[in-house]
Amino acid sequence: MQLVIRPFRPSDKDAVCTLFSIGIKEHISPCFHNAMTSPFHRAVTLALFAIGYLLGSNIGVLVLPGVWVGLVYYCCHELYASFAKEKLRTDMQDIPGNYQSRPDDCFWVAEAKVDERPQIVGMVAVLAKQSGNEKHGELLRMFISKSCRRMGLGARMAQTVVDFCKERGFSKVELETSSPVTAAIALYKKLGFNVVLSHTEIHATSWIVALCKVTIFRMEKQL
Repeated sequence: MQLVIRPFRPSDKDAVCTLFSIGIKEHISPCFHNAMTSPFHRAVTLALFAIGYLLGSNIGVLVLPGVWVGLVYYCCHELYASFAKEKLRTDMQDIPGNYQSRPDDCFWVAEAKVDERPQIVGMVAVLAKQSGNEKHGELLRMFISKSCRRMGLGARMAQTVVDFCKERGFSKVELETSSPVTAAIALYKKLGFNVVLSHTEIHATSWIVALCKVTIFRMEKQL
C-alpha cells in the first residue's frame, strides 16, 4: 500500500472529520473496560449483587448491578462523544484557519490508494506555542485508520511533527493523551516521549471523570 503524508487540503475535510470522530469514539470501549476492572468498580458491582440477593429479589440481583454498569458506560460514552462533538464544532470546523494560518503550525493527512481510489487513513497536527523566549510544538489530533494500524504509520506521522519542530528550532514537542489509549502511549514512549505530568482536569463534569477512571498524561520529547 502506497502512503503519502501531505498537508491538509479543504477537500479533505469530510474524510478528516469522519476519521477524527471514529477515532475518538474508539476510546469508549477501553475506557469502560478499564473502569469496570478497577477495584472500586468491582467492589460496587459485587455489593449491588449482594444487596439484590439479600433482598430476595431475582430482579434486584440483575437490575441493581445492571443500572450501575449502564451508568458507568454512559459516563465513558459521554466523556469521549462530547469531546468529539465539541472539537468538530470548534477547531476542526476550520482546519485551515486554526492549523494552517501561521508558518509554524501545520496539519497533515496520510493518503493511501485503496482499490485505486485515494483515501485519508491518518492525520496529525502541530501548533506552535511560546514559552518565555523558547518555542515548542504541541502535537494534536493524531488518528490512524484501523486498516492502517501496526504498519508504522503512527510513528511516521509523529516523526513528521518532530522533524517539523526541529527544523524550526523548537525546544521540545509536547502532547496530551488519556490513560485508556495504551497503544498510543507505548508508541510515544518508543519515539522518546516521557510522561511529565498526569491530571484529571478534563472538559467533563467531575463525577463523570471519577466514574470513568480516566487520567490525562502530558508527554514531552526534548529536541
